[in-house]
Amino acid sequence: MQMNHIRFGHGKPLLLIHGIGGSWRSWSPVLQGLAQQREVIAIDLPGSGKTAPLHGETSIATLANAVTDFLDHNRLTGIDAVGSSMGARLVLELVRRGNILGSVVSLDPGGFWDGIQTHFFFGSIAVSIRLIRLIHSLGLIPALTQNTISRTLLFAQFSAHPWRLHPKVASDELHSYAASPVFDELLYNLAYGEKQQGCPAGSIGQPLLIGWGRQDRVCFPGQAKKALELFPDAQFNWFNNCGHFPQWDQPQQTVDLILRVTGKYNFKEPSIQDRLH
Repeated sequence: MQMNHIRFGHGKPLLLIHGIGGSWRSWSPVLQGLAQQREVIAIDLPGSGKTAPLHGETSIATLANAVTDFLDHNRLTGIDAVGSSMGARLVLELVRRGNILGSVVSLDPGGFWDGIQTHFFFGSIAVSIRLIRLIHSLGLIPALTQNTISRTLLFAQFSAHPWRLHPKVASDELHSYAASPVFDELLYNLAYGEKQQGCPAGSIGQPLLIGWGRQDRVCFPGQAKKALELFPDAQFNWFNNCGHFPQWDQPQQTVDLILRVTGKYNFKEPSIQDRLH
């Protein structure tokens, strides 16, 4: 499977996987920091950015197959990986399958919602993408992302302080959302399709950390408890003053955490009380 990607920096390879409708540019605030110590490989998933859609269904399962094929083709099996949002759920699926990734950081993963939270996720994002497509069709994205007030309104669900987002990061993200031909299919599958599966305790041999923004308004912080129930071997990290994308709201903390988790030394395992409080 061929995927558009960037590859730069020096050191041990590190794979970055964006969220629904995004692209490798979603990682822009942390790329330089990571590339100082790692060779960064940031991909556009099928149907996102400049990568063509898959033939047939687009789902977590088929995206996981495509990423696995990409890694095999490029002799990158066993690479350390970081995922964001849908990409965070995707790296957890690859961890569950085993023998595909090395150390993994999963940032605000989707798939741990239940009941009304599922409907809220689907409904709120469905409304947002319709609005984004409208302003894209009117050519308003550049102007709206340059303006602090309109940028804040557009990204209030995704960032704890959207007025601080760099206009180019905001503009790139909205253009990518609007252009993705598989956004609607993926959104429905994420909400109502295949359920998030986990890994039994003691079954994960490589470091795994799940990180969550305390002000996440997409995947609510309470969902972290279910994530750790399904992945009991995972370590956990809260990002304070942070929404759904730690790489946007807390870029330096995100870089430091990724480099530490995927570094050469192991973490001290925290208690379950420490992990959730």
